Amino acid sequence: MNFNHCILIICLFTTGLSPAQKGGKFKLWYDKPGKQWVEALPVGNGRLAAMVFGDPSKEKLQLNEGTFWSGGPSRNDNPDGPKVLDSIRYYLFNGNYKRAEILSNKGLTAKKLHGSAFQNVGYLNLDFNNLGNVKEYYRELDIEKAIATTSFESQGIHYKREVFVSVPDQVIVIKLSADKKNALNFKAGFSSELNKNTEAIDANTLQMDGISSTLDGVQGQVKFNALAKFVTKGGKTTVSGNGISVANADEVMILISIATNFTDYKNLNTDEVSKSKNYITQAETKNFKTLLRNHLNAYQKYFKKVDFNLGTSPASQFPTDLRVKNFATNYDPELISLYYQFGRYLLISSSQPGGQPANLQGIWNNSNKPAWDSKYTININTEMNYWPAEKTNLPQMHEPLIQMIKDLSITGAETAKVMYRSRGWVAHHNTDIWRITGVVDFANAGQWPMGGAWLSQHLWEKYLYSGDKNYLKSIYPVLKSATLFYEDFLIEEPTHRWLVVSPSMSPENIPQGHKGIALASGNTMDNQLLFDLVNKTKKAAQLLNIDSDKIPVWNNIISKLPPMKIGKYGQLQEWMEDWDNPKDNHRHVSHLYGLFPGNQINPVTTPELFDAAKTVLLHRGDVSTGWSMGWKINLWAKLFDGNHAYKLIKDQLTLVENDGWGENGGTYPNLFDAHPPFQIDGNFGCTSGITEMLLQTQNGSIDILPALPDEWKNGNISRLKTYGGFEVSIVWKNNQATEVTIKSNLGGNCRINSPNELILKGRNNLKPASGINENSFFEIPKIKEPIISPEAKLNEVKMKERFIYDFSTEVGKIYTLKIK
Repeated sequence: MNFNHCILIICLFTTGLSPAQKGGKFKLWYDKPGKQWVEALPVGNGRLAAMVFGDPSKEKLQLNEGTFWSGGPSRNDNPDGPKVLDSIRYYLFNGNYKRAEILSNKGLTAKKLHGSAFQNVGYLNLDFNNLGNVKEYYRELDIEKAIATTSFESQGIHYKREVFVSVPDQVIVIKLSADKKNALNFKAGFSSELNKNTEAIDANTLQMDGISSTLDGVQGQVKFNALAKFVTKGGKTTVSGNGISVANADEVMILISIATNFTDYKNLNTDEVSKSKNYITQAETKNFKTLLRNHLNAYQKYFKKVDFNLGTSPASQFPTDLRVKNFATNYDPELISLYYQFGRYLLISSSQPGGQPANLQGIWNNSNKPAWDSKYTININTEMNYWPAEKTNLPQMHEPLIQMIKDLSITGAETAKVMYRSRGWVAHHNTDIWRITGVVDFANAGQWPMGGAWLSQHLWEKYLYSGDKNYLKSIYPVLKSATLFYEDFLIEEPTHRWLVVSPSMSPENIPQGHKGIALASGNTMDNQLLFDLVNKTKKAAQLLNIDSDKIPVWNNIISKLPPMKIGKYGQLQEWMEDWDNPKDNHRHVSHLYGLFPGNQINPVTTPELFDAAKTVLLHRGDVSTGWSMGWKINLWAKLFDGNHAYKLIKDQLTLVENDGWGENGGTYPNLFDAHPPFQIDGNFGCTSGITEMLLQTQNGSIDILPALPDEWKNGNISRLKTYGGFEVSIVWKNNQATEVTIKSNLGGNCRINSPNELILKGRNNLKPASGINENSFFEIPKIKEPIISPEAKLNEVKMKERFIYDFSTEVGKIYTLKIK
């Protein structure tokens, strides 16, 4: 088989099928099969997932189920915490960081369990032994339909394979077809490293049972049952060893069902065999057309909410991997819109209501010992997964994360009590399906008791988009409990008597001169997170008219938190002391949380901090791990520098051809983000960043095209969401907003910040905005004045002219603004 690009293109022209007919706006496509896992195409329904390789003669689907993890219900709290906590704090305040680290590793880090690992169920293998030479090979992932398709010709017969994973029917559906009768001949079988039994139950049904692996001394307890049902038209199926042989079929539909004994993070008492069988029993009564219709209806009601266009170019005629490889030197605007929508596709496919949240690899993993266990890293990565959820009109996909936070508030209460003798709940920098909340790995990575504080921001953020008071009431106890932990845990530092978190760190970074030790007190990100957590908990209490007695307590905490500091290099300090190194290019930029995803830093109310944040980004540089570049796209967008954000998109869309570990991040052939290795957060981070370039909602107004690159002269995007329940569509030409359509779901004042003058259709004029936005959803936090080093040289913040308008809206009404 020859899959050379040049030969294929000549073939397409000679057969009268031009490259333009391949692919399309919503399609990843390729002219050769996937050999590496990062070349296979992902499909999923939030619980089940498959990677489709597209090999004509030896097709395989790598399979995952969202609850198939190593170990079983478990905890990892270190009970020695109370014995060492005071000493650790003493040593930190007195500069003996090495001694503090030794005690932290001994008394706070988990003694044994450092988290469970997401597992690979295994493979369905389809062996087409006598296929012959292959021509006209083509495979695609259509993200508008969530279907992976492979097609080719062999011995004068055209073959087609279609794969999707259905939410309503909870099965993986495969359809094999050909344009001639009796053409399908193959052998099928399951395989897995973790299987206990693989067999053909009958001539139409394969079954595989297995159990998860043991890790960190926790015995594997998660059982799985996988079934594959073969529904054929014509031909014959027979049992062949532990597999099935299909001979001379016209068409074959394969239904795959997988289930585990997982019930919830505390219990493994589900009957996985009957659960798996029930899905098959219900699905096999439906034909392919019905299954497909059910799938499309369920998927497209989410995906089609947002449309995004930047135009197209001749570059779009080529296979996706070539487009990524040439992106830095070619004009290919449609690859940007494809990559943007691919992020939304991945979130829909890996995070569905009632299921598990998207983990470090979403829901796709081919290893039983994946990088970082493919669990939940909650010092940036898990949060980044959900940055696009609300703003790109996928609030339902946010629900699994919200539920996990509720779970963690229960398990984390035990950790707070056992390790710190505190009320409330705490989580550190990692968790897993069993909702562990103790310290994993070692002090330099794990001793960060702020995971609950960051995750809790998502609870409030969801309310800002929906305005749903019933929802707010349901999550308020979690917010309150998260804040309660810090009421007990915060301690006065000896110099300024500020309240600080200690021990902690600025995630995964080490201060200059600290001899490889990360532990410190009063780190900038911790202070920013606490300011937001306490403020938002207070606002929630006031909105719900409860806990008035707590308001003075929370106000007192806010008043005693350290202010942000600007160091001698003009940088926003990462630590309470001026320890930053301008040559530090660390992947984490934790202290810029206050710029994004927070909104404590903006050019109007905090211009010095705005400039200092920019200095940090210039020091850190652009090229980094994939997810880090995704974060920086958002940050440069919040700095209103669309051209720099676009440069980061080009850096992220740099082809990484080989799977495995490496230095620089980018994008794999299948558009998965390369840390490397694969981490899905970079995909979601970039989708969020592109949204922030086109629409922002955190600066007291709805900002239209706040960071539009010069190169994106014309385009449109529809139905993005903002705070206050507004839904916004934008059309722009020659870098100016020509039409803005706004649907108001909650009513109230709408403040628009536009790059050019606008008029409101049906009204004589728009009122220029003045003062504070009366719509409380757009409130900008009031922070302390920063402390600025006398050595710092700050730059004046210069903003382009913008036009800001206010107009009142009614619930359910749609308003159209046009260029003046």
